[in-house]
Amino acid sequence: MDMSELYPIGDVARRTGLSVSAVRYYADAGVVTPVASTAAGHRLYDVSAIARLELVRTLRELDAGLDEIRQVLAGESTLRALAATHLALLTRQEARLRSRRAVLSAILRQDTTAEQVTLMHKLAGMPDEERDRLIDEFWTEVTTGWEPPERMVQWWRAARPALPENPTAAQLEAWIELAEFVRDAEVRQVVRGELRQVCTTGAGPLMTSSPMLDALETATPIGQAAMDAARERVPPDSPQGREIADRWIGWLSGIFATPDSPGRPDTPEFRFQAADHMLQAAEWERTPPDPPGLFHRYMALVTAVNNVPPEPLPFEWLAAALRASATPAS
Repeated sequence: MDMSELYPIGDVARRTGLSVSAVRYYADAGVVTPVASTAAGHRLYDVSAIARLELVRTLRELDAGLDEIRQVLAGESTLRALAATHLALLTRQEARLRSRRAVLSAILRQDTTAEQVTLMHKLAGMPDEERDRLIDEFWTEVTTGWEPPERMVQWWRAARPALPENPTAAQLEAWIELAEFVRDAEVRQVVRGELRQVCTTGAGPLMTSSPMLDALETATPIGQAAMDAARERVPPDSPQGREIADRWIGWLSGIFATPDSPGRPDTPEFRFQAADHMLQAAEWERTPPDPPGLFHRYMALVTAVNNVPPEPLPFEWLAAALRASATPAS
């Protein structure tokens, strides 16, 4: 394109992708005016004007107003400032669209009444403080009327949804479902019954006792070491795998130790038995109860809202490490 050449409006329209009427409109509005006219009054534009018109087209596609564009072209504002303003507007629009999408998806999932639609819209836009209050009310009711172990209550309450500043539509959908879930009186009653049975029957009292919970907490760093090793593809029969297996057996053999009994002796048979238990746990992880309990559903929804799935213990890797460690190191 010749820098000194002047172009008629038809050529300008073709080069910028604008219609002839749009080029005239921007001229009449004082946004980009022609640099000259022919004797017959036809408008002429130079390369600089064409470049400005291309910028105008781009900014208009980004929903910039004419006054904003005039300020940029006149040097009264910068493209950076304009971009920052419109990015903030676009972010708010995206948030509204995600909220609407989440509500519409929830409507399609179930037979929804007009009142429920209003509630869903309110839930999607609920501030953090109200979300926390709703979850606290749920756990207060679930743990009232019986005496659950305080440590377990603290753990249950700690597992709560935390929507990010810009949640995805999937996170909003999960939050709407969770909010409706915890508001349901029947759900609260069922979850209370599930947890009460787990904590008060069979091995529940032992497994939720303070000494056992203390022992389980001491296993956390060993489990983390196993997860790190499995993630990094450390061979289970390597020295590192043996060291983790030794730590695991040392913890496991001491769980039921008392002043009168040192606990289970560390034997190859005990290590093979522990490995079998790891494989059974892996199979249980692959085949959760069907249908899952409502507490399980609560935790799944919290995970979906937070979009941070917990890393499972690598049962099969640990089983292989325990088996490999059952024979003396060569």
